Amino acid sequence: MYFGKMKRLKQTGYSTHRLARLLLAAALVVAGSAVAWAEASFRGTAPSLVEQGESFHVIYTLVGGEGSDFTPPHVDGAKCVYTHMQTAGYTSSSSVVIINGKKVKSENVSGKTVEYVCTYKASRQGRLSFPPATIKVDGRSMKSNSLTVTVMSTSPQSQAYPPLPSGGPQYDDAFTQSADRDVKPGDLMVRIELNKPRVYEQQAVVCTIKLYTKYQVSKFVPTLQPSFDGFLIEEIPMQPVLNRDEVLNGQKYKVAVLKQCILYPQQSGALTIKSGNYDVNVVQYEIYRALGQAIGRPVERELQVSSNSQTVNVLPLPEPKPESFTGAVGNFKVRTTLPDNLKTYQAATYSYIIEGSGNIKYIKAPQVTMPDQFDVYDPTLKATVNPGGGDMSGTVKVDYTFIPQYVGTFEIPASKFTFFNPETGQYETINIAARKVNVAKGKGEPSNHYRLKHMDVRPIKGGDLDLSHTHRYLVKEWYYWYCYLIPIVLLVALLLFYRKRLRERADESRMRTKRASKVAMRRLKVVRQHLRSGNSNAFYAELLKAMWGYMSDKLTIPVSELSKDNIQAELEAYGVDEQLRAQAIDLLDKCEFAQYAPELADHDMAAVFDQASALIDNLENVKRKKTTDS
Repeated sequence: MYFGKMKRLKQTGYSTHRLARLLLAAALVVAGSAVAWAEASFRGTAPSLVEQGESFHVIYTLVGGEGSDFTPPHVDGAKCVYTHMQTAGYTSSSSVVIINGKKVKSENVSGKTVEYVCTYKASRQGRLSFPPATIKVDGRSMKSNSLTVTVMSTSPQSQAYPPLPSGGPQYDDAFTQSADRDVKPGDLMVRIELNKPRVYEQQAVVCTIKLYTKYQVSKFVPTLQPSFDGFLIEEIPMQPVLNRDEVLNGQKYKVAVLKQCILYPQQSGALTIKSGNYDVNVVQYEIYRALGQAIGRPVERELQVSSNSQTVNVLPLPEPKPESFTGAVGNFKVRTTLPDNLKTYQAATYSYIIEGSGNIKYIKAPQVTMPDQFDVYDPTLKATVNPGGGDMSGTVKVDYTFIPQYVGTFEIPASKFTFFNPETGQYETINIAARKVNVAKGKGEPSNHYRLKHMDVRPIKGGDLDLSHTHRYLVKEWYYWYCYLIPIVLLVALLLFYRKRLRERADESRMRTKRASKVAMRRLKVVRQHLRSGNSNAFYAELLKAMWGYMSDKLTIPVSELSKDNIQAELEAYGVDEQLRAQAIDLLDKCEFAQYAPELADHDMAAVFDQASALIDNLENVKRKKTTDS
């Protein structure tokens, strides 16, 4: 039967030698897939020691494959409350094999790293065993390693631990975090890190704000955010999670990325990112020793931490700047599109498509000259960008809408797009070729927009003008004098009203206080939309902005001096009672904590929104305390 098949293959033009080469190619493809799958790895990591009732993260890392159907393990004594996936990195390699004179290219994705972060909550103390997690990689099932986590009780209990170490604190070892130790500046810090110390104007700088800690953190509230004066900011969406291990100055830390953004300097010189202030609660342990055993009871310590400052040296763009340069800094490509069949009185679009990376979101529309026979409208820009990889990349589409008014052949003149490439330190110009446009006869008539722009002389009115030959003197009519009296009275009233408004506007504090409630209610409408959509991050961010703005306007506190202490003092001076002042500070604390530590926040958003509305209403009903000069 086999030889019969071989004979038929030979009759249809296939030789044994050619069949062997095809089998060899298939074997290479299968072998390549097997090697790629064999290089995939799937491992889990978890903290060695956690507290009963607290949330902790178990991270499963997949390297070198496309995963699907991830299943976290079921653990007796702990519940998986949340799971999310994040991509940690991606690299790829390729190889080319020549078969029968044709190139066959294969891709190897061994460099892709995907993390599956599982949040567990321990319900009992003791040792918890985590069975392997499962995932499908390229159609095959893989299992991770097993894990073990020790759960401590919140109350003192007898535990057989080795003698307490004398070295510095370690994040995963509670018995190195005794409460009698001082938390040194090197044990807990917030750092501002920049990927470049020197750039050109409009060149991207990636700013990362990280929390480095050797202790578990139970509360983290920013009291003063770092300032980015002189920069345009493009924030990279992210969720702060304390799940990274890093070594800094020879010491190991647990690290959370609090904020990451791309900065675009708007002026040359030394621009400084000023430090921020944070209220942090860390967990330490009171250690008791008896009969060769050690007992640890968690206690919290409140700390105030300030981040470092960072300075960027910004170089000015070289002079002279080309005439066609409109502020684009980066590396770009340009192409244009134009419809083939055009007709008179029918709208068409000449599209300018800019692709690349840089300050693409802030590019201005290039200057394009259209024939006078076209009715041209203002250009519209649509940007599709992605902040990542150290810069913004994407596409900006500039549409020039026009309506041909005449039949014929016309030309859109050549144009230039110039950008500054910071990698080469030079201006680069892309020449856009001229485009021929053939316009056929269409239905319609010239648009009013075109006629108003191109017709200087209006037609003289003709026909019967109904002219009169009789006259009378208006000065003898009563209404003639009313025409003078009424404007004079209105002018006097307007001047009085204007002087009153000037006096009111001169009192800046009164104006800000007067409009504080209106501005806050307008912002709360946006907060309500986020509440209905269930977007907690946007909800707390917008509510926090609304409350800070209301307090600034109501109490006439400058934004640069806005803090909880100043708000407390000004509310007291305003005449607000102690209970209402405490409610205001408590609301600000809730919003800040939920925004910067969402995984620890358990507030009811509807209740928080009602609290904010009630607080504003109560503050509006408070009458300002009259002050007397000493």
